[in-house]
Amino acid sequence: MLCVLPGGLVDDAGTVHDEVELRGLSGREEELLATSAHAGSATLVTAVLSRCVQRIGGIREVDATITRRLLVADRQLILLRLREATYGGQVKGSVPCPWPDCGRRVGVSFSTADVPITASSDKGPVYTLVLSPEAMPGVEEAERTVAFRLPTGADQELLSPLLDENEATALAGLLAHCLLRVGPDESVDEACVSRLSPLARLEIERRMETVAPHVDLLMEAVCAECGRNFSAPFDLQRFFFGELRVTADLLYREVHYLAYHYHWSEREIMEMPRDQRGRYIAVLADEIERLNESV
Repeated sequence: MLCVLPGGLVDDAGTVHDEVELRGLSGREEELLATSAHAGSATLVTAVLSRCVQRIGGIREVDATITRRLLVADRQLILLRLREATYGGQVKGSVPCPWPDCGRRVGVSFSTADVPITASSDKGPVYTLVLSPEAMPGVEEAERTVAFRLPTGADQELLSPLLDENEATALAGLLAHCLLRVGPDESVDEACVSRLSPLARLEIERRMETVAPHVDLLMEAVCAECGRNFSAPFDLQRFFFGELRVTADLLYREVHYLAYHYHWSEREIMEMPRDQRGRYIAVLADEIERLNESV
């Protein structure tokens, strides 16, 4: 499977690598997901992408170091395409109605083909912005100039655990990692970020939002109970990994089933794409049923 990243990986020579070659999930990835205690973690996303991405542009040795360098939207796009390859393009689920006097769960259904993808026109990887005089009063333009990069998988891995504890701290940490320079200061840390005015931070965040690629995972829904419309974010990685989170027992039973009848090794079966393993199981089930009926 091939897909084109909305952002792309820019190497040291300035070349943008954006065509990705993927393979489908195998039993090894299913085993990883079934035994992991952190189904929605950025670290688990990195592990799955490192196994399933075969090539990114001219980069043919794709490991965790490479997949951590991918922009957040690029990682989301790859997960979306892996989900399509595993289950098809139709997604069905449910979300709670956000209105306090309702709270009933609402069924949602959409096609991944309809998910809006916005590619970045400026691939960076470094962007500059001159903050407004209101954001930094009494400061010359040169000292109001900031340089930044966009968030990557590495930032997600480092900061996502903080989101559940303190979102403000996590966002300040993200800015500290992505800001490369504030005026003449190239040693940007969280203390430096804390000294920025709320308006300065807002201007930086808006500029980052403007230049970043996007995978729009916001769903529109109507509550059948209260009749009101609302928008809900779709957490792709938690949903997809939740779908794949079969028990290890079921996976090993399928491996045993195929090994017993075909005499294949565990390694051969576990390395099969999930859909291929499923087709063999279906053929065997039909054949066994036919044999039983002929007795």
